Amino acid sequence: MTETAAPPPRRERFFFSKPDVPEEMNEYTQAVLENHKREGLELAVRARWVAMVIIAVFLAFINPTWEVLYYHFILALIAANGWLIWRAGRVGQSRVELLLLFLDLLIMTLGMVIPNPFSDDVRPAAMQYRFDNFQYFFIILAGGTLAYSWRTVIAIGTWTAGMWIMGVIGLWWFSSPIPGLSEKAAAAFAGYPDVAEFLNPNSLMVSLRIQEVVVFLLVAVTLGFSVRRFNRLLMNNASLERERANLSRYFSPNVVDQLSQNDEPLKQVRNENIAVLFIDIVGFTKFAADRDPYAVIELLRGFHSRMEAEVFRHNGTLDKYLGDGLMATFGTPISGDRDASNAMACARSMVQVLEQWNTERKRAGEPEIRAGIGVHFGPALLGDIGANRLEYAVIGNAVNVAAKLEGLTRDFGVNLVVSSDLRDQVVREHIAGLECLEGLELHSDQGVRGVDQRMDVWTL
Repeated sequence: MTETAAPPPRRERFFFSKPDVPEEMNEYTQAVLENHKREGLELAVRARWVAMVIIAVFLAFINPTWEVLYYHFILALIAANGWLIWRAGRVGQSRVELLLLFLDLLIMTLGMVIPNPFSDDVRPAAMQYRFDNFQYFFIILAGGTLAYSWRTVIAIGTWTAGMWIMGVIGLWWFSSPIPGLSEKAAAAFAGYPDVAEFLNPNSLMVSLRIQEVVVFLLVAVTLGFSVRRFNRLLMNNASLERERANLSRYFSPNVVDQLSQNDEPLKQVRNENIAVLFIDIVGFTKFAADRDPYAVIELLRGFHSRMEAEVFRHNGTLDKYLGDGLMATFGTPISGDRDASNAMACARSMVQVLEQWNTERKRAGEPEIRAGIGVHFGPALLGDIGANRLEYAVIGNAVNVAAKLEGLTRDFGVNLVVSSDLRDQVVREHIAGLECLEGLELHSDQGVRGVDQRMDVWTL
């Protein structure tokens, strides 16, 4: 069996812009790149407009004649082309954007090399280079670092150098020197050939033109690799945001914040008063027995997503899923001054969300879903457990009581059962209005299975 030779690797060429796209593109890196490109282009265009205005005023100050309007027209073209680049810019390779960048540099080169056609002053064409206009290319180069990849920045430097050298060659080939000026300069500085060459009006001073190009290329390459380093930092930051977002799919944002901001945020084991909430679907086993497994999974996903959203909306921590239910805590990993109120408000919101969902299910011909919720406030032990695979654990009496209160909803035939400890803590937190306590009914001295002492509970 013969082996097929691998194709030769493609050579990267600096004169052709290639976007910095990570190998593993995803929605987060794509969003980061698009946002960076959009903001960078907008900033670059605004900086260009400001620079063009400043240059226009400066030119009018040093050359207060009507012929300066020719250069104002060139500045206006560059400003307008910047707006077109802004509109055409996008993440990835864009031929239109590259063409407009090339046109940008071409307009500047022609404006600097070709003598002003509206000027009555007769001078050798080579004197165009005596005005040191090449330095204005650095404005375009600097603007490119705000929005483009490192390859594009180096491409700007390469294109500029090529156009400038072509301009020198074009003037040398097509322009005619004014007779006699070179001879007079040589005679005036006889014995000083270098000075005579420097002051010769017909001289293109090729060595200086090469020096301009070499310095510009060195700056472009330096800025290009600086942009490359910045883009790598940008991609690393996008990866961190992606990892954080993926982590948030499994853990509460509260826990994710602590994990991302500290090296060992959950190591310390401590005893805290927290609010614990349990919720699960009433009669789920019977409900799922004669239904398609895929339909059951879709039901659980709809239930979990709605309940999870309410937990996070009320600053809770999703501790774990429990098949057809979930456990949430309030006051973990860091306690607050309204943990009980958040838990109570979350439970009430869950009841309302379930009512709205049941209305939608009824319209679709689906059976209604009923859930029981139990909430308690009390002491619990907090900290991570395990060796290499850590799990943030909340254990203790508060967890046990909340779970038993959730089971008590079947006995009372209600949606929500909360302990007096939870209700009293809500009152102590002094949340204005205490709307979350409205409609609760007291049941005194109740025996709760699995709890040694009898307790007062409130139902909704």
